[in-house]
Amino acid sequence: MTSFTDMLAAGYGFTDPAITLGAALEGGTVHQEPKVKIPIAMMNRHGLVAGATGTGKTRTLQLLTEQLSAQGVPVFVADIKGDLSGLAVPGEASDRVSGRASDIGYQWTPGGVPVEFVSLTGSLGVQLRATVSSFGPLLLGKALSLNETQTSVLTLVFKYADDSQLPLLDLTDLRAVLQFLASDEGKPALEGYGGMSNATVGVLLRKLVELEAQGADRFFGEPEFDVHDMLRTTSDGRGVVTGLELSDAQDKPALFSTFMMWLLAELYHNLPEAGDLPKPKLVFFFDEAHLLFDDAPKAFLDQIQRVVRLIRSKGVGVFMVTQTPKDVPTEVLAQLGNRIQHALRAHTPDDDKALKATVRTYPKTEHYDLEETLTSLGIGEAVVTVLDARGTPTPVVATRLIPPGSRMAPLTPEELQADIRQSDLLAEYGQAVDRESARELLAKRMARTEAPAEESPEDAPPRASRKGKGVGKTVAKAAGAAVIGALTSTIGRTVGREVVRGLFGLLGLKPPRTTRRTRRRW
Repeated sequence: MTSFTDMLAAGYGFTDPAITLGAALEGGTVHQEPKVKIPIAMMNRHGLVAGATGTGKTRTLQLLTEQLSAQGVPVFVADIKGDLSGLAVPGEASDRVSGRASDIGYQWTPGGVPVEFVSLTGSLGVQLRATVSSFGPLLLGKALSLNETQTSVLTLVFKYADDSQLPLLDLTDLRAVLQFLASDEGKPALEGYGGMSNATVGVLLRKLVELEAQGADRFFGEPEFDVHDMLRTTSDGRGVVTGLELSDAQDKPALFSTFMMWLLAELYHNLPEAGDLPKPKLVFFFDEAHLLFDDAPKAFLDQIQRVVRLIRSKGVGVFMVTQTPKDVPTEVLAQLGNRIQHALRAHTPDDDKALKATVRTYPKTEHYDLEETLTSLGIGEAVVTVLDARGTPTPVVATRLIPPGSRMAPLTPEELQADIRQSDLLAEYGQAVDRESARELLAKRMARTEAPAEESPEDAPPRASRKGKGVGKTVAKAAGAAVIGALTSTIGRTVGREVVRGLFGLLGLKPPRTTRRTRRRW
């Protein structure tokens, strides 16, 4: 049997640039050297941070974020409970922090990181928006809690809008298209698409009302967030942290979890292939990850698996944050090379089953009884196994984690609002834009249809094809001269391009955006 110190030296004695996690525990003994760490080049091999409520997951996110930023890696982190905003300011020394640092053999210094606060509601950060079209039917169907049949009808509606060159920018656009297709005037346009029942349309409209009641009407629209704004560094080389503040959206889990998946899909489509880099372009922490997978249809899970598997080559690392590994589908869990597992509780038979399943996901170890260890870890302690610089899993080690250098408490409302007012993103995303889209174009079409009969034959809208051939072209023509005129203008051509969506839109790749230059206030 290999001694504990030899095992530790072999597994964590590498000298590559790394993120320091803490010191190894062997029973009651703390081994201060070598430190347990993750090579920064392996942070794009994805990871899992798991553990029961109150075991220290949030502080683990905090210390990982701080060190990534210090090494020039931008970070995206979702702040579900509102207690990660303290990242922006230095922490305060205390006996507890000093004692923990001394125990680990770590030189603790207070320090904050550059943070851009963003929000789905605009209340706790710069307002984030996405167009309905780019969100796509799969993600929107998940946000609306639709079943497979309802999602397929929603896909039909998106397909019709694309073929008709009717940009779906906000929820009123989608409602307008739904109501049109359910009307007597719109039903002929669905020949060749398969049709849809009035009952399903009614369900979709009610679901849209429910989503709007949750404040989603502020989220869907323009200007749409450009994911390149998450890839910034400061003038002194630190990575900028994009903090999605969600404490006022905790009751909208489907919306914020699907929005985070939209961000990942946008990154996947907009970033070029990068291969293996010395450090990632971005590390993305996906908090409350189980919400994404709950009751998700197979097509949705397949797309998530594809994004997680392939986005590594774009230089992006994804860390799923949840309570147990069983919250994550096996196909996704297999992609997560770095594991930080906080304590688990076994108070019920289901808890015991989850504990045994978690143990089976870790490499075998001669030095720990993992079932016992995982139930006896203290706050701020975790079982760790990561990938070393060669991509080989390191030995499983119980670890006492280092304390974060930033404030381990949220900013006050006054501090948060003061930071938001200084944001570089505010000028670009602070004001909503409402330009001509599906709602207005359909209104023009209806007005055209109701025009006097003496209009010239070439101006009259063509009839729908009886055989369903060339439906897209026929529907586009049926939009009338007003639509054609709009689409041939400069703005119209831009709108026409934007209806091509990304991975979750099912209709092909979305053209990459041009990276913009932005000011840096740090």
